[in-house]
Amino acid sequence: MTSTQQFDLKINGGIHQVRADGATTLLDVLRQQVGLNGAKCGCNQGLCGACNILLDGKAVRSCLVIAATVIDREIETIEGLEQNGELSPMQQAFLDTGAVQCGFCMPGMVMSATALARENPEAGVEEIRNAISGNLCRCSGYVKVVDAVRLVTGA
Repeated sequence: MTSTQQFDLKINGGIHQVRADGATTLLDVLRQQVGLNGAKCGCNQGLCGACNILLDGKAVRSCLVIAATVIDREIETIEGLEQNGELSPMQQAFLDTGAVQCGFCMPGMVMSATALARENPEAGVEEIRNAISGNLCRCSGYVKVVDAVRLVTGA
């Protein structure tokens, strides 16, 4: 049995004190201790992208990240995109285009798209498709998702 440690994580601009051992994933900490349920546990193997969050601005699968390894790093979840009661431009674009179907995979999809838009604000269709290629969705067919990201990137 591994020992549990208490430490602080920077999440959505705030500091959260958590307890975890060397096997506890960031996804588990976010959902079970911090109460941020936007990142979903889809496959728990890093294949579906439903658990994507931004770590230092890059989209990563939180189910594959050991929580204790991200001390002093910037963690941003789907809940952190909203500012002062306003959805982020990417979140609003997903709503405006009807990209959201059942919603299960969409937080991870929005996080991948947000990382792309921040890195490359003028990303084209191929870059958009590449950025979301690791996010699996059973409902949307991806066309409206690409349309949503295009609204933000101007592609």
